[in-house]
Amino acid sequence: MEFSKEHRGVLRLKSEVYGTSVLGAPLRYFPCSDSCRLLVLAAIHGEEAETTFLLSRALRAFDANFRSIAFVLCANPDGVVLGTRGNANGVDLNRNFATSNWVASPVPSRSILEASRDTLLSPGSAPGGEPETRALTALIEGLKPVSILSMHSPIGCVDAPAQTSLVQGLRSTFGLPWVPDIGYSTPGSLGTWCKERHLECVTLELPRLASELLFERYGAPFAEFLERFDRTC
Repeated sequence: MEFSKEHRGVLRLKSEVYGTSVLGAPLRYFPCSDSCRLLVLAAIHGEEAETTFLLSRALRAFDANFRSIAFVLCANPDGVVLGTRGNANGVDLNRNFATSNWVASPVPSRSILEASRDTLLSPGSAPGGEPETRALTALIEGLKPVSILSMHSPIGCVDAPAQTSLVQGLRSTFGLPWVPDIGYSTPGSLGTWCKERHLECVTLELPRLASELLFERYGAPFAEFLERFDRTC
């Protein structure tokens, strides 16, 4: 897919507000024009802003909203602006979902992939208690998608319990390995929340690359994958 000069600078899809962040930022999404089959979301972790960058660049190739795919460009805008993994309350939103395994203990994370877990975040004062989490779960319940694609970085894999057609398409598009489990416990995560509701959730972990290299390598293939999925689902 070619990204013309006219399409590089402006995202033409129409957006709507689905909630408000802790600091008052509007939580926006791009709705689909028909029944939603797939919801793609990026940057639930604010330190993974390259997921928003790549998704935005891919979507700029299109002039209109998708028929069956909805998009959340940034699920944690406060975290992206502040440069923090969690939201403005210091909560790891991907440990704040109302799941049966949610725990109140601090969430350890790494400053870099090779480091020990040197940072502690909060899972929130209550499961599903953060405004970003509440808004996202309400959006999902309203859209009723068949599948969710959650974009993360920088592990470099496609994480999903089974190799469904969505998983296989992502593996082919990004050339990344499939793993059935990320290898550590994720209580209160979006993936667990979806699993408890029998909703497919696939985690796309982008590899560790600079944003412009991510676009150079994956921009056109990702846009083509989205267009093909929307056309055939």
